[in-house]
This record gives sequence, C-alpha cells and structure tokens, in this order.
Amino acid sequence: MLLIKNIGVLQTPVGKSSLCGSKQAQNLKLTNAAIAIENGKISAIYKDGELPIITNDVHVIDAGNCLVTPGLVDCHTHLVFGGWRHNEIPLKLRGATYLDILRAGGGILDTVRHTREMSEDELYNKSKGFIDEMLAGGVTTVESKSGYGLNLDNELKQLRVNKRLNESTPMDVVSTFLGAHAIPPEYQGKPDEYIDYLCDVVLPEVKRQNLAVFCDVFCEDSVFDVEQSRKMLLKGQKLGLKSKIHADEIEAIGGAVLAGELGAISAEHLIATNEQGIDSMAKGGVTAALLPATSFYLNKTYAPAREMINKGIPVAIASDFNPGSCPSLNLQFAINLGYLKYRMLPEEILTATTLNAACAIDRGETIGSIEVGKQADLVIWNAPNFEMICYRFGSNQVKTVIKKGEIIQ
Repeated sequence: MLLIKNIGVLQTPVGKSSLCGSKQAQNLKLTNAAIAIENGKISAIYKDGELPIITNDVHVIDAGNCLVTPGLVDCHTHLVFGGWRHNEIPLKLRGATYLDILRAGGGILDTVRHTREMSEDELYNKSKGFIDEMLAGGVTTVESKSGYGLNLDNELKQLRVNKRLNESTPMDVVSTFLGAHAIPPEYQGKPDEYIDYLCDVVLPEVKRQNLAVFCDVFCEDSVFDVEQSRKMLLKGQKLGLKSKIHADEIEAIGGAVLAGELGAISAEHLIATNEQGIDSMAKGGVTAALLPATSFYLNKTYAPAREMINKGIPVAIASDFNPGSCPSLNLQFAINLGYLKYRMLPEEILTATTLNAACAIDRGETIGSIEVGKQADLVIWNAPNFEMICYRFGSNQVKTVIKKGEIIQ
C-alpha cells in the first residue's frame, strides 16, 4: 500500500460526470488529509489528521502540508507531428492570418509534409519527449489527435504512435482520428471527394485496427463546412467512434450548433461561437473544451467561458499543443489564462482541467477526481492551495506526480 499523508489541502471535484453551472465551482476540500492507494486505485481517504495503522509494507509519502489534486487531464492536443512552424513568425508579423497561411499552402499543410517524411519511430521518439515534459508538469492523461497525415498510410502512422505512447509510457494517451483537419494537396479544390475518401477508405481501417476512440473534424471557413462535417461525424458514429468537433475557432459557421445536434462529447475552440451555438451545446449536453493558450498565441479574443458556464455548459480547459497555433504543452499556463482571461474561479478551473476534461474524453468513470475506487492519478504541488497555481505563472509548481499509484516524478 502507498500512503500519502500530511496533505495540507486535498482539493477535488467529485463525481463521474461533467459538472456545469454552479456545480463546476463545487470542490471538496479536506485539510490535514491522507490518501491510501492499493493496486493502482484509491482505497481510502482520511481527513483531520486521521491515519490508518501503518505497517512495514506501507510506503509513506509525506506531502509536507502541500496541496494535492487529481492529476491534470489535457483533453485536446495534436501531440504527434513532424517539423515545427517557427518560420511562420515573419509572415504573421507582416499581417498574415492563420487562414492566409493555410490558403498559401503553409500552416497545417506544412506540418503534413514534414509528418509524411518522418518514420513512425522518429515520430514516436519526438512525441515521447513531449510526454515526459507533460508528465513533469502534472498531466497524467492526454488526448492526442491525428490530422497531419491526411492519407491512409500517414494517418494510421500517427495513430500507431499514439498507441505505442499509451503502451510504453506512464501516460494514458487517448487517441482521436482527425483526418478531416485540412484538405491535402492531392484533393485541393475537391473537399467533398476528400470527405468521401476518409469515410469510405480511412475511417473503416482506423476502426478495424482499433486505433482511435473519437472522430474529429475541423469545421471552419475554408476547411470543412457543416454538411461535410456532419457526414464525417455520422460515419464515425456508425463505426462506433464518438464525435468531437473543432468548432467556431475563427468564424461561427455552425460547428457548435452541429455539435449539439449530434450530441458530440465535446466541441473545441469556440472562440467565435454565438448564442445559437451556445444554446445548441447546452441542449445537446456537449462539453466545451476551451483552449486559452491558442487565443494568447494567435492574439485573438477568448472564448466566452463565463457565458457558457452560466448557460449550463460544462467547461474544460486544454492546451491545444500543436506546432502552428499553440506551440506550448504547458497546461499550467492554460490554467493561468483561465483565471486571467476567462475570469473563472480557481475551483471552476480545477474542475475544467480534471473531471470535465476527463469527461470530454469519456474517462470520467475512472479519472478526474480523488475518490475511492478511482485510478490513483495525483499531483502534489509546491503550493498551499489551488489559488497559488492560478496566480503564479512561468514556473512548474509540481512537486510529485503519481500515476496509477506509482511515483513517476
């Protein structure tokens, strides 16, 4: 048994489903607490100095009167990619927009070229370094999307890397198929034909090899429209892949509305979403996965998090780590931005980066909160409370990371 004692504050959301409205700000807080762990799961929780009998076979960790929370969950990343895109900085400084660069064959398509050139082993080794960095920052579960291959062989290559990372590292890596991330060069001007190719050729093979849990699509101006996105997601649902959608990042063309209509597990970005989209998501029970570091990097407005919470939409916060629009995997920085730019309460932010994020990848039954029976994914912080995590930025405030009951950092 592993016992974590002398926890100054144990803070966690509670439950197995996402929390919305006023419930998003409801965290359990225990002082002078302890947690017992057996077989990778939480077996008991103590408060007010209570402890079990400590025998010789108990490994004790002294939390030093620090804060303990659930392990962070990063529910939106593009972890596996070739190359970088720092060469776009001069273009952006001269006024080029994200879509300008994409239309000129850069952006995602530049990353596609580099990803296609790299071997599976090269992509694995690069991505493993990112996994190590995320673990050190308190992230214990991560979602990883494909979408830089844009053909059968290279999409499968990215998804196989996800599978290898999940099997060979302490991190739980949840895989999402995002073949509809951009229109590849060989299908330029033929988006409908490309969607047909993905639906008829690529998606069935992804399912046959069991390489993804979710199907995602970039529903955006100059990428895929609502009907193309609908066709893609419905095909995924027919094959057993739950729906996610990149929606209303730049223009509100109807992606958030579609998410609500299809009952997507999450809609992501939502910088430009409107009242119609918010109402549809609320009605459809969609979790809003918000990506504040992307707004920061692109110097864009921030998603209307407060309005979504007030309308009863569960809000999650993720990093959106990718080489173009958010070259940062620091979820602690996204937490800072949640406080500074979304004006979310610390309790709401903790829920957004643990339980709600877990539910956005369909893992709320097993992770995202500190409760008996759940997987023992925990972070001991160099901080007395979660307000300090929201307040300080630019420093890694993690003291110890525990994954499935094992000390990994």
